[in-house]
Amino acid sequence: MTPRTVLITGGAGGLGRAMARALLADGHRVAAMDRDEAALRRMTEEMGEASTKAPGAGAGDALLAVRGDVAIEADCNRAVEETRAAFGGLEILVNNAGIGPSHLRPDAESNHPSIEELTPEIWERYFGINVRGAIQMTRAALPSMRAAGWGRIVNNTTSFFTMLRILPYGATKAALESLSAVWAKELEGTGITVNVLVPGGPTDTAFIAAESGIPRANMLQPEVMAAPMRWLAGEDSDGFNGNRIIAADWNPSLLPNQARGKASAPIGWPQLTTNVVWPDDDGEAD
Repeated sequence: MTPRTVLITGGAGGLGRAMARALLADGHRVAAMDRDEAALRRMTEEMGEASTKAPGAGAGDALLAVRGDVAIEADCNRAVEETRAAFGGLEILVNNAGIGPSHLRPDAESNHPSIEELTPEIWERYFGINVRGAIQMTRAALPSMRAAGWGRIVNNTTSFFTMLRILPYGATKAALESLSAVWAKELEGTGITVNVLVPGGPTDTAFIAAESGIPRANMLQPEVMAAPMRWLAGEDSDGFNGNRIIAADWNPSLLPNQARGKASAPIGWPQLTTNVVWPDDDGEAD
């Protein structure tokens, strides 16, 4: 396995932290980007690998902490620049940062917000992080991947169940699901792949408030993301493009290629693309 440089947004806690730890264990270099400076400090202290100062600090280590907000384009560009300055490149981007229902109010997971409750300011905040953030990070990271002729873009959306039930979170994650499918098609054949990786259900992290109404004992653990993320970061996943992996369905007792076969399917709802009227080259509808 070739060591790669990975940038994980929302990397200081929950799912991001679990993926970072797994990738570090495999010998990859990881930049963890997060708005929470205290969480970044705790992460670097506990893992004992890097400094919270950047750019350049910790360049000889495997872990770099980068404070930033994905909703701010300048922060996205700076995070990529600091990662490249520390590690000499950037080959894997994990768009994991997100704002969930509990950020709106603690019981929003079970007592879903209504359309009247959702002001334009709320919509802008959710789209800024969950959609525009991934767009800005991907735009900033792509030149390095194109130069290397190899790259991975891994987007954390959500379950289809949530997309169709909870606003504004579900709608913004559905938008990221759509973006993932479009980017995978656009980048096909470049050596850069785009895939979706989701836990598969509510996960026991601070992302979900204690007042959510979901028993924490029944939630998935963040470490469920580790095995599929490790596989996506390696050469064995070359050519695997345009798919969504449900981490909870990944069976670690199987060989990785067998596990991904049982845990993955195409991004979005591709079966619906056959039921459309579209003009052909002659201007006639098919």
